[in-house]
Amino acid sequence: MATKLKANQRQNLKQSVTRELRLAGNVPSVVYGKENQPITVSVNSIELLKTVRDEGKNAIISLDIDNGETVDVMLHEYQVDPLKDELIHADFYVVNMSEEMDVEVPVHLEGEAAGSKEGGVLQQPLYELAIRAKPADIPEEITLDVSELNIGDSILVSDLKEARKYEITEDPDTTIVSVTPPEEMPEEPDTENADAEPEVINEKSDDEGEEQEDKE
Repeated sequence: MATKLKANQRQNLKQSVTRELRLAGNVPSVVYGKENQPITVSVNSIELLKTVRDEGKNAIISLDIDNGETVDVMLHEYQVDPLKDELIHADFYVVNMSEEMDVEVPVHLEGEAAGSKEGGVLQQPLYELAIRAKPADIPEEITLDVSELNIGDSILVSDLKEARKYEITEDPDTTIVSVTPPEEMPEEPDTENADAEPEVINEKSDDEGEEQEDKE
């Protein structure tokens, strides 16, 4: 079920008006799609952030525009002011609920790997999984239980269960998570005899040295 979000259509695109929108807590946005003319709108910044936080970045949003039009969209891109850490622009993409689309879904790990308890290192090379699905069938995240993984074990894309409403388009041989052996500690140098005098090979005694001088 799509999450509703109100939007106001923007007619005046002057920078001064756009600045006022941001000061009022709104985000200038554009709605576009394959068969749709771009529509310039604004949405409440707090409501948009709350929607993404609660529903995920692939959430289907029912955008209720004040011109009487309602469209199903996904948040495609957004820009953040690096100094103020505030949203300054957002792009929404109109989706067809009956057509499949390609998206990337976050991978969430749960449990503590058995190998980690033995000193192994849990590594996750893949944090997002590429899938193809209809908008209503896109999961918020894909959860993997790693509690049974021992040292040397891994989970590949090909290991994921088949019972699902989406198609995984990621390379089947890609490693999602693995438990590697603990790093070997470097051997400590032998300091017991570190201060001992080094052995000198073929060192002549004082008597032998004097005898040699007499011969010369």
